[in-house]
Formats: sequence, structure tokens, C-alpha cells
Amino acid sequence: MMDVKDFYYELPQELIAQDPLEDRSSSRLMVLDKKTGAVEHHIFKDITSYLNPGDCLVLNNTKVIPARLYGVKEGTLANIEILLLKRKENDIWETLVKPGKKCRPGTKLIFGDGLLRGEILEVMEDGNRLIQFHYEGIFEEILDRFGQMPLPPYITHKLLDKNRYQTVYAKHDGSAAAPTAGLHFTPELLASLREKGIEVAEVTLHVGLGTFRPVKERDVLKHHMHAEYYSIDQSAADRINRAKAAGHRVVAVGTTSTRTLESAADANGYLRQSSGWTDIFIYPGYQFKVIDALITNFHLPESTLVMLVSALAGREHVLAAYETAVRERYRFFSFGDAMLIK
Repeated sequence: MMDVKDFYYELPQELIAQDPLEDRSSSRLMVLDKKTGAVEHHIFKDITSYLNPGDCLVLNNTKVIPARLYGVKEGTLANIEILLLKRKENDIWETLVKPGKKCRPGTKLIFGDGLLRGEILEVMEDGNRLIQFHYEGIFEEILDRFGQMPLPPYITHKLLDKNRYQTVYAKHDGSAAAPTAGLHFTPELLASLREKGIEVAEVTLHVGLGTFRPVKERDVLKHHMHAEYYSIDQSAADRINRAKAAGHRVVAVGTTSTRTLESAADANGYLRQSSGWTDIFIYPGYQFKVIDALITNFHLPESTLVMLVSALAGREHVLAAYETAVRERYRFFSFGDAMLIK
């Protein structure tokens, strides 16, 4: 048994970052040595001095869709909020609906003066609902007009600029949450890394809310991850394989890039073009096949993400580093500061 309480730490509420910094790359950066547990304190743009020519930085280029929709139920005009989770076929989406109790199959929903309509088809085992949407035009354009960014519940401030919950290299629509470690990069910082001879490879993993689902089991090993869609093209696979073969490091930006690489690699850590669904759950004891270092944010107590970073750097080192971060007043979670585990 692995006790979920072993991944708990005390976090004062006021350290949860509510707003993004004006300059993305001016966040603080804690550097954690995974072998010794030693920490150093820097600013994020100093990351260039920790990456060496030939190292391969792996980015998740998924794009967050404005997946939160506010509407009303047809007939009663009761307010309803839905969150788009997963696109199925024929404009059918798996969704979270609030309040969900009275939203039975057949319930009709109206959004944005009727330009977007929905009908609940099915209530799934976990309480999620399948909704069939009807509209004229292009779904993505309608979402852009009426949808809001699905900020995590611990962020209570309104986001003034939608793009701040999006990485500067976001390309492929599909996430219900941002791969937040990437929010610290600017085009200028990426350009300076490339100039230094650092390889950059892009993969895609569409972040679902399963990533943030609390671990309800006391025994971590009984927790089941929701599946998320990933893809890696051949050119990214080649770059990562070349870096490894030449003895350079593969540095994942974020837990989502990490899960993509570790899901797609064969037993020897070799990658080839692939895509599919992954429900990989990485916790202490896991042997990493691909990544050597990780850039990540500070994660919620007892979350699967704290378990993942503990698998890489050791639980004691991670919890000690988090204690230091609290003492030094680092900013936590999505809009917070960053950590490099080297």
C-alpha cells in the first residue's frame, strides 16, 4: 500500500496564485537536484543556464478550448453550466453539467440566444453527460464567442486576457486545462534556447480534468486515471531519440509532456510516431524510460502530479523543496512559479 497522506503538505491559501504575471518569464524558478535534494532560487528566464547544447526540450503544444459554457434549460430557463471534456463523433461531447441532478436524457439546453443548442443523450457511469450539440456555422467560432476558459476552481479572479491561460506555442485545440509549466515561456526565451543549441520537440496531449481529479482512495495504487489523447509525430520522435543516443538530456516541460513520452516509448525508451489514449499513472517506484529532467509548477497536496514529481526526485526531496517554497513565499499552482528538477 502507498498512503495518499504521504503526499500531503501544508499550503497557506494566500500562496495560490490568482493572476498571471505580466511578464511570463519573470516567475521564480526553484532548481531541485534530484540526487541530493539541494535547491537553488532563480528567475524563470535563467533556465537557459541550466540547459546544455544538444539537450532536447519537449513541449506540449495542445491548445485550451474555451470549454465552459453558461446557458439555460429549455422550458424552465434554469441556469446551467457545462464543461466540455471530450469530443466524440457527430457533435456529441462528454461533459460535466452543473447542477446535474435534474439534467436527465432528453433535457434540452440553450446557449448564447439559441445560436448553440444541446440535448442530453445519456448519463454516464461517473455522472458525466453526453450532449448532442446543434448549431449553424463553425463550432470553434461559436465557442470562441460564448465559451469561457475553464480555469481551475482554486482560481477565483476573472481572467482578463484569454491568451494568458494558453502557452505561446499552443497549436492543436482539445484541452480542458492548460499544460501550465509551459506558461512561463515567451517567444524570445524559446529563441534564445534555440540559439544556444538546445533542440525543441513538440508533442500533443489534450489535458482532461482527470489530471486534477483528487485521489479519493487511501491507497494510491487503487486510483484510476482518466484516459487522455496524445500524439507524437516522427520528427519529434527523431529529435528526442537523437538527443538520447548522443548522451544529452531529454527535458520535459510539464507533467503532460512527461506522461506522453513515457506512454509512447518502448521498453528501451525509443520513440516512433504514434497516437492514442493514455491513462498512465506515474508514482514513486516508476522507472523513467525517456525523461531525464522536468520543468513543472507546484502542485496540489495529495495530487497525482505531486506523486509524479516524487517518482522523479524522491518523495522526501520533493516535500522538503515544497516546504522551502512555502517558507520562501513562492506562488503555487497554475499561474504560480516553476521548478526545474535536474
